[in-house]
Amino acid sequence: MKIFTSFCASVVVVGFISGCAQLPGQAESGATTASKKPELAEVKPLYQWHGDGRRISRIEIDAYEQRADFYDGPERIGWAHVATGVNHFETPRGTFRITEKVADKYSNSYGMIYDAEGKLAIVNAKRGIHRIPPGGRFEGASMPYFMRLTSSGVGMHGGPIPAPGTPASHGCIRLPEDLAPVVFDHVRVGTPVKIFGRADVSPLGRSPKTDTAADETTG
Repeated sequence: MKIFTSFCASVVVVGFISGCAQLPGQAESGATTASKKPELAEVKPLYQWHGDGRRISRIEIDAYEQRADFYDGPERIGWAHVATGVNHFETPRGTFRITEKVADKYSNSYGMIYDAEGKLAIVNAKRGIHRIPPGGRFEGASMPYFMRLTSSGVGMHGGPIPAPGTPASHGCIRLPEDLAPVVFDHVRVGTPVKIFGRADVSPLGRSPKTDTAADETTG
């Protein structure tokens, strides 16, 4: 069975000793010394998927753990770290159904504002709250592989997971960017999604990237 795994941390060199340093017990004969191999930081998977060719029959999202589990009947066929809504933009709890799928979606409410010269003026802007300068424009945040859950615009879509285990959105459920198209292809309109658990919410702005949030009034 084919298994896909994505990693949320890069390999980091945490220690290196120069080859010219004298090692304990080495005779002062001018012999060259061995370099110590770099130590690698532990890497943890951002998601796992082993459901190719199978239909996701339901999704369960634990806001406390910031994790989604994907099932085909009773069998779990994948899981992922997610990012739900931060303080004042909490993701709703309950059981929902996917009502719409849009592969190339942009937010109507959240995004960035550019000035007349095309320079970025405001990051993480909200239309109707932040003023667009004369000649400037609003550019909605990208919400790829959007799967709508509520009439107010909350849904699942691909986006950054800046700190796994920590909320980061305006209310939507962000999926790892590599996994979002896979989930999108394996669900259908009507697939149930259960969201439960109390998130340890944090102030908006943890991620340097523009938040890819819900596209209506609630964020």
